[in-house]
Amino acid sequence: MITARAAATFEPVGRSVAVARAFVRDTLHGWGFADVVDDAVVLTSELVTNAVIHAGTAADVTCLRYETAVRVEVADHYPEREVPLQSRGRQFRESDNEGGRGLMLCAALASRWGVEYTASGKHVWFQLDLPERPAGTRSAGPVLPPSELPLADERVRVAVVQVNREGAITRWNDDAADLFGHRAADIVGKSLADLTAWPQTPGTGIGLAEALRLSRWEGTYGLRDSDGRVLPVYGSHLRVRDSEGEPSTVCLLVRAEERAVLQTPSRGPAPSDSGASQRGKSADAFEVFIGSPAPDDLDGLLQRTVERARDMLDGDAAYLLLATDDETELEVRASTGLPSARQRFARVPVEAGTGRYGSARMPAVHEDLTAVPGAVPLLSGTGMRSVVTVPLKVEGRLTGSLGVAAEAPGRYSNQEALRLQFAADRIALAVESARLTELERLRRGSLSFLVEASDLLAGTLERDQTLALMAQMTVPTLASWCAVYTMAEQAEPELAFVLHEDEDRIDGIKALLSQVRPPDPDPTPGARTWTAPSDAAHSSALRASLRSLGVGAHPGGTRPASGPGIALATAAAVGGETVVLPLVARNRVIGMLTLGKPADERFRQEILELAEDLSRRAALALDNARLYSERTAISQALQRSLLPPELPRVPGVEVEVVYRAAGEGNEVGGDFYDLFPIRDGCWGFAIGDVCGTGPEAAAVTGLARHALRLLAREGFGGPAVLERLNAAILDEGARSRFLTLLYGELWPQHDGSAVLRMVCAGHPLPLRLRPDGSVEPAADPQPLLGVMDDLELVEQSVTLDPGDVLLCVTDGVTERREGTRMLGDDGLAEVLATCTGLTAGAVASRIQRAVERFASDAPSDDMAILAMRVPNLPVERP
Repeated sequence: MITARAAATFEPVGRSVAVARAFVRDTLHGWGFADVVDDAVVLTSELVTNAVIHAGTAADVTCLRYETAVRVEVADHYPEREVPLQSRGRQFRESDNEGGRGLMLCAALASRWGVEYTASGKHVWFQLDLPERPAGTRSAGPVLPPSELPLADERVRVAVVQVNREGAITRWNDDAADLFGHRAADIVGKSLADLTAWPQTPGTGIGLAEALRLSRWEGTYGLRDSDGRVLPVYGSHLRVRDSEGEPSTVCLLVRAEERAVLQTPSRGPAPSDSGASQRGKSADAFEVFIGSPAPDDLDGLLQRTVERARDMLDGDAAYLLLATDDETELEVRASTGLPSARQRFARVPVEAGTGRYGSARMPAVHEDLTAVPGAVPLLSGTGMRSVVTVPLKVEGRLTGSLGVAAEAPGRYSNQEALRLQFAADRIALAVESARLTELERLRRGSLSFLVEASDLLAGTLERDQTLALMAQMTVPTLASWCAVYTMAEQAEPELAFVLHEDEDRIDGIKALLSQVRPPDPDPTPGARTWTAPSDAAHSSALRASLRSLGVGAHPGGTRPASGPGIALATAAAVGGETVVLPLVARNRVIGMLTLGKPADERFRQEILELAEDLSRRAALALDNARLYSERTAISQALQRSLLPPELPRVPGVEVEVVYRAAGEGNEVGGDFYDLFPIRDGCWGFAIGDVCGTGPEAAAVTGLARHALRLLAREGFGGPAVLERLNAAILDEGARSRFLTLLYGELWPQHDGSAVLRMVCAGHPLPLRLRPDGSVEPAADPQPLLGVMDDLELVEQSVTLDPGDVLLCVTDGVTERREGTRMLGDDGLAEVLATCTGLTAGAVASRIQRAVERFASDAPSDDMAILAMRVPNLPVERP
């Protein structure tokens, strides 16, 4: 039964693929189906690409929600497109064949999928089943005889203490007063930390402040009574929110020996009545190792494991490492009682040797680590003296290592090692299953991330935008901050872009990196550690702190205006692990991608591998943008050389030109114009149109414009100039193109008029506008150039009186179309008739606006407009 439906249609353009992915992602997130979003996005991307790119039609995407599944349907409108069939005994498709890849992914990822054909198109659908979410159940303990019930005082007191977000006590009930001797009036408002004897080393692991911020926490610690004695208590902390939305923590406390009152019941089968041998025996502590309910995520399971291991062996610290895929290294994934933030995701080798983790494959007990330095590198500098470690194995493979440590030497023996190994064996399979689930989720998420990243990077050829995209894709998905260095030929790396997840930190990081020597441009693939930013940030923070205390102040006793706050914030932002990935394109290092974490954080190996994949794609995109920018700059420089310089000033005549070349990045096309002095009192003008557009037409444009100037200044008249230009065009052979051209000579006269001698070779006729608003052609049509060898051209003369306008255009003006309508010569004449009394510049602008407004779409042809006007004579006053 369908419970919800969402549909959208996407146009057959490349950007529709990204829009369709976003549509499916937003829809599934809105339905609460985050577990299947990554698979759905990847499959939608492939199927919509098939529709809008390969089939070339619009794509209809429909999302259907069921109670236990979600179904996505993609339909195109190409009825003749076939589904790739599988031959017997052969693979579904070749792995490097683009065709059918979307269906291969459907077969690999979807629970069900299919293809349906209709008379109007093809319909591909896939269904993803939702993971089961079993309903939670409450635990019940077995029926026990009174002799086996836990002991308690005649009156069991449960202290109820409420703590606000600052850690101050706001409620203190009567049982709390009876247990600890503090009256509510004396204790409310004080910090709970003043009464607490927390078992961990201060400042490390999960301390009281961290425990109060957790949604729920259980454990044993000490609380000082009114006489200063520390009473062991068992506490259950629950974080709540009051009616005003402020968070606080409710702490339920009992004596440690009465912990059964609050302790979470264990998960496991109830003992059978027939098991008489089990009666009277206390259950092994690790039988209740994980507790119920078990965390449903890997990090939660690992953190619960190390906390329970520490408690059950009465240790000061515990940690758990997971093996890499090749089992050659162990990665720290959870710890308690240790500087976990600094150690998280750190890696140590497995094999024995100095500075190596030699106790991974077998249980081991170290009574005193000072006697065997380097035996457990993870504990160096932590104050731990004794440690017991056991391996986590699944089917004989090393999957991890669990360790418990204490500050005192000689705390553990083989008996503790056996108990810890028993617990490790119970949880190894669950940990490995959770790890593989997480790894699969990360890989699918990585695939979706790289698909979208490639799509974004391929969508731009602009260098600065590519740099910005590179940074925005890594922050905050992969790193907390990012810096991109670029390199020119035989040049030092240059800092090109900096981004931080907190915009207020960008300037500080940019200033810091500008003072640090850039990383070496090493082309070796993979991420390498770079410590310079962290070292420089801590040094800067230290100097700023000393200056604020007056140490090392300037001789005059003055201090810098700014305090150490900015330097300390920058040090915290870049104080974690920093890695550098080379940007290599076409066997050349073109830059470096630098990723960083804040203080006490490290990168996961999976993140580094994903960043390496991204850096390869980003390097190619950045190099493509560089090549495009260089080619564009060269092309534009060459094109600008084909345009005439600034228009000369012609005495007694106003001249204005409007020119626009069709096509993105083109500055010169097949249309051209020119106005140049020939000799004293004579100027040459030309406006022409070469067949076609683009670079080939621009080449003939350059030939025509330069030939006109050269021949005119040699003293040839209009017909002779055009006949010789015609011969030059025909000499180009296969590269020649026919050319329409209006060429003439302009002779300003002393009486305020101007004489024009023109030859109109196949070009739209020039139009003359008189002050009374009448419009008429100013020349007769003659054969165009580049077609016949022998031309007989005639020069025609016309005199422009004061107030007259001569308008010359190319066919990009007259052939402007809107459907079946065309502006034409008559439409141009009508617009020109409205220009009486306007200057030459105003006439050209009005013609341009009329052309642009004639149709809704952008002009697709080159356009040139040349307007010449003889100003009215000044009126003589008596």
